[in-house]
Amino acid sequence: MKKTLYSLVLNDEVVREVDALAHRMGTNRSNLINQIVAEYVNYTTPEQRINQVLSTIEELMAPSRDLVPFFSPNSYTMSLKSSLEYKYRPTVKYEVELYRGAGDSIGELTVLFRTQSMSLIKSMTEFFRLWKQIEDSHLKPLTGAEIDYALYDGKFVRDIAAPSKDCTAQELASALSNYITLFDKLLKGYLADRYSPHEIEGAYCSYLNNASLYI
Repeated sequence: MKKTLYSLVLNDEVVREVDALAHRMGTNRSNLINQIVAEYVNYTTPEQRINQVLSTIEELMAPSRDLVPFFSPNSYTMSLKSSLEYKYRPTVKYEVELYRGAGDSIGELTVLFRTQSMSLIKSMTEFFRLWKQIEDSHLKPLTGAEIDYALYDGKFVRDIAAPSKDCTAQELASALSNYITLFDKLLKGYLADRYSPHEIEGAYCSYLNNASLYI
């Protein structure tokens, strides 16, 4: 969203209180005043919508025993931590970043992992490549969206496509939560040899059939 510099005449005491509140909230004067005015005129800013989506994901995932969410208010990102069913219990961190601007992509999901085990790195790389193949085969024909993927040392990145239809913050948060939950479940199952590639594809197709929103 475009922002423009405006000149306002404000009481010094008001500015002092605004600055103090902005400091407590971890934001700045301009952003806080923008939020206050937007709320007064009943307008939801991109920043507020992002905050609503991420805070709702935190609420939805809080009861989970597999994924632990971390979110700081007024941030564009959040993370979820998960322990793999593997010796030494290595962890995987999912980072969700949402963008302020509109476009074909509204953000990105990053899967971060650290391990010295070459066999685990090999298996995770296989899973990430399998996941892309499955989405190319089943998600892309449904939405037509061009989703970018990237695989680096210790990191897998996937664009979050703009939703397939207009949605509320609650609906988007639910879609992202369901997607991450599925990804984490199937990743763990693949690494533990519980799921074959064919079974993972079947589980993904079942998820698509029941999803109300594609991302």
